[in-house]
Amino acid sequence: MAWLFGKRDRPRKVVTEGLWIKCDACREIVYRADVEKNARTCPRCGVPFRLSARDRLTLLLDPGSFEERDAGLRSQDPLGFKDSRGRYSDRLQAAREKIGREEALVSGVGRIAGFSVIVCVFEFAFMGGSMASVVGEKITRAIELAARKRTPLLIVTCSGGARMQEGVLSLMQMAKTSAALKRLSDERVPYIALLADPTTGGVTASFAMLGDVIVAEPRALIGFAGPRVIQETIRQALPAGFQRAEFLLEHGMLDMVVERKELRELLRRLLAFFAESAESPVP
Repeated sequence: MAWLFGKRDRPRKVVTEGLWIKCDACREIVYRADVEKNARTCPRCGVPFRLSARDRLTLLLDPGSFEERDAGLRSQDPLGFKDSRGRYSDRLQAAREKIGREEALVSGVGRIAGFSVIVCVFEFAFMGGSMASVVGEKITRAIELAARKRTPLLIVTCSGGARMQEGVLSLMQMAKTSAALKRLSDERVPYIALLADPTTGGVTASFAMLGDVIVAEPRALIGFAGPRVIQETIRQALPAGFQRAEFLLEHGMLDMVVERKELRELLRRLLAFFAESAESPVP
């Protein structure tokens, strides 16, 4: 009787892997296509999913306009660091092979609605977007390029903070980038900081909070020490929503919190305003 059951009569295998994705915020299982159509934002709760550096550049910049700079810079292991998870040099190599990038930051030049911009974007998948000495160097070079070209600077942060495996060499990047931003400010070149989830540690304590305009995505975690550390230190319950973007906006630490799908238009308006201001004579 086997001949009665041809290929068309066999039960079809329904492939669902990759069709659905779980939102870490609301814990709901949502259709991946709906997430993609909504600029990688959960259609149920409105909280953005984390983006790779490449996806972030695609979202914000004009198609084909991005030209990467300093792509060959890579971190070394000056301290010969080793812990329970192995050698730092091995972890760097593993991250490079997994992500396909040399470091946790992508920098270059591009355009948004035709306006030129110098842009730096963090890659969280590379060791938590941690700020190594090379990351600080790439940001500093981007700042200096913005000053020379008199072109607005955009830095998109998504980082756990300074990279502990490089010790004080990583912490030095806080002062290095902040000093470079002071020189940029003296040249009256605008700097826009766009804070994504998470933006913490030494990144928050330096260039992330020094923008002429500071924008955050909804529900982004932004702070220096984590809320659990703070609560254990002060031995008090923290307010609801503590260190989230909306909380910081309410307390005057941010200029605005903007939905991801509206970010490109916001940046266009800001760049248009800066361009018009640059052309206007100073009274």
